[in-house]
Amino acid sequence: MKKILAYAFFLLASIGPIQAQTAPPFWTDIVAFKKLDSFKPAPAHPILFVGSSSFTLWKDVNACFPGYPILNRGFGGSTLMDVIRYAYDIILPYQPKQVVIYCGENDLAYPDTITAQDIVLRFKTLYGIIRQNLPEAIISYVSMKPSPIREKIQGKIKAANKEIKIFLEQQKNAQFINIYDDMLDKNGKMREELYLEDRLHMKPEGYVIWTRIILPYLVK
Repeated sequence: MKKILAYAFFLLASIGPIQAQTAPPFWTDIVAFKKLDSFKPAPAHPILFVGSSSFTLWKDVNACFPGYPILNRGFGGSTLMDVIRYAYDIILPYQPKQVVIYCGENDLAYPDTITAQDIVLRFKTLYGIIRQNLPEAIISYVSMKPSPIREKIQGKIKAANKEIKIFLEQQKNAQFINIYDDMLDKNGKMREELYLEDRLHMKPEGYVIWTRIILPYLVK
């Protein structure tokens, strides 16, 4: 854990402070979340969904999990570095009892020099920040999905998923949620019919699969 926190400090230092004149990426999204919180307070100790556009576009996520205090704070296009940058803005203040993370695909897509090990280190950094500040929270990672448009990087995606799974299995109050396999057909091929025309974002049928798989992992 000390190594993870040391790496977290290095990444946070490299990200740099938020400055009004040169706002970092997605700062407008974070401001929008803060404004929303001022009008509609978040539930106490929610199940926090955070990450990239697969969560952002899950507009009916609360309806998919009735009876669970879901708070969706996904912001489209984000990478693990972005979630790390804003952890003290959109994760820790809510004091969630569970943090459900979907992120990493965008890291691997741009630039293509990013490796599976880079993703694992970034995730461990985010994990370390959350665990240090929320020692009893359940931390759940939803595996990166098999997006057809990103077929060329599936080797790295599967490698990163595997290493993150191994890491989480060694941690307390941690979960790896595998949605990857169920989004393939019986021959192990990507199911194009689950995706929109961009071949990246999901149709409702994709979210039906996610709902079925994620539900047993949510805490009451």
